[in-house]
Amino acid sequence: MEENIINRVTSSDMITLNLEDYLPTEECVIYDLKQNLYEELILKEKDFRTFIKAFDWSAYKNKNVAITCSADAIIPAWAYMLIASHLQPHAHFMMVGSLEEMEKALVKEALSTLNLNSLTHAKVVIKGCGDKPISNFAFAEVTRLLRPYVSSLMYGEPCSTVPIYKRKKE
Repeated sequence: MEENIINRVTSSDMITLNLEDYLPTEECVIYDLKQNLYEELILKEKDFRTFIKAFDWSAYKNKNVAITCSADAIIPAWAYMLIASHLQPHAHFMMVGSLEEMEKALVKEALSTLNLNSLTHAKVVIKGCGDKPISNFAFAEVTRLLRPYVSSLMYGEPCSTVPIYKRKKE
């Protein structure tokens, strides 16, 4: 007697969400204002403005740029504004903060494109293994976004999941 093997994973109504699809593809870099400080202490406006005009900002073309200062110096707000003004035409994305803060902002921005209404009452698996490292922030953020919509949320692969959330039957 021959039995038909049924692949319950492929026939299930689970939706797999791969967070790798929401990671930035552009290079993430830092612009450190420390390089513009006199003796790593003071930002001289005239020298800074001369640098700003002469610098080739196209080096940041299509990159995600975190603007920071690694020196213990007080940087006036207008300095960040000048850098942002010159980066904006070239950079894909830029913000003041660390690389980690920028990556969080990029993940939030990317996940904001999810059509949450289409996931109402869905069974969703957040893919656990992949080629790129996924931050704990991204996993927590997608959980925060999906929980109000989905009927169940799981982590892992469709054939082997860890339950995260299951809506109570009403």
